[in-house]
Amino acid sequence: MDPRIAGVARTFRILDTGYCLNEDKSTRYHRLRRRADLIGTAVAGVLLLGLLLSGGAHRLRELASAIARWAPGGMAEAMTVVVMTIVMMIILQIVEFPFAFYQGYLLEHRYGLSTQSRSHWMTDQAKGVALGVVLAVAGTSVIYLALRESPDHWWWISAAVFALATIGLARIAPVVLLPIFYTFKPLDRPALVDRLMALANRARTDVVGVFEWVLSGHTRKANAALAGMGRTRRILLSDTLLADYSEDEIEVILAHELAHHVHRDLWRGIAVQSGIMAGGFFAASLILRAVAGPLALGGISDPAGLPVLMLAGGVWSFLALPLANAMSRAQERAADRYALATTRNVDAFVTAMKRLSQQNLAEEYPSPVVRWLFYSHPPIRERIDAARAFAREGSHAA
Repeated sequence: MDPRIAGVARTFRILDTGYCLNEDKSTRYHRLRRRADLIGTAVAGVLLLGLLLSGGAHRLRELASAIARWAPGGMAEAMTVVVMTIVMMIILQIVEFPFAFYQGYLLEHRYGLSTQSRSHWMTDQAKGVALGVVLAVAGTSVIYLALRESPDHWWWISAAVFALATIGLARIAPVVLLPIFYTFKPLDRPALVDRLMALANRARTDVVGVFEWVLSGHTRKANAALAGMGRTRRILLSDTLLADYSEDEIEVILAHELAHHVHRDLWRGIAVQSGIMAGGFFAASLILRAVAGPLALGGISDPAGLPVLMLAGGVWSFLALPLANAMSRAQERAADRYALATTRNVDAFVTAMKRLSQQNLAEEYPSPVVRWLFYSHPPIRERIDAARAFAREGSHAA
């Protein structure tokens, strides 16, 4: 084994201790993923807090300001924010890398889910980091411009800009963002394409086509999506799904995805996320004003306060997670029911759910707390039980 891989594996050996012998494979897999994710997030939070309390954030601001002096006239202040953001993102990525490697590479290979080589995984990580830095720089630039120009109203201005950006990202995702990581090609199965396009037409949903999503180079998991908005909306079916699922199963899976469009779930989700963001920015504005003096910040627009914004945003997002997930689970249940009512194929739905459960190593019986905190979808077992209840309702009605 590569010494670097072995070193990270030894670091995380503690994650694999203490589980019950009767714990099944999927439960163990998801528990270890959640634990790594939570520990990584906690370590990042401690780092941000340490930078604030130790004066490290001020030293980073001074470094960023020194570099920004080379910027053209009038741009030094904005460039300080840009450099500060890049430095902070790099530090956080370094600190979180062992957790990401354990969760995204070691654990996925251990449970037979990943098909990526280490170099392929590292390349994807580098792409993700680069994209994350670009988006973070854009976001902090908007926030600090609003902080400087409108210190009393910056929080709702920032929230409004972020909401518009969310809509824009949703629109360009399938044609700009997803191709950075995956390959897509028109699906070369005419009968299936016709069947799915007819299903979309019945749902009054315009799509530009059906595409094969080459996922097998990354994972053995299966997936499907209705991605994009307006002229970029398209049906995406992973090659791992196309290889093993019947056309009936694929149709009922897509009917579920179409339901989100029919029910306008994307717009509802954006509205809820925008509300959560606005609340987070408002909370951050209160916190920033309260700590600016004790932390010796040069006002609320001082870039040295960036860790405060990151901490406030992280904590707020975690607190809002149960609400967002509860809404998402309700939407998923409604989408399942739409798929069943549209296709009238309960058997295909049940067999598709069972296949997905096995292939994606889904956790069938998560604890109530885990389900409440982390699950954006109802557990597979609950979805299968609901489908069978739907079938019984139909038989009684007949």
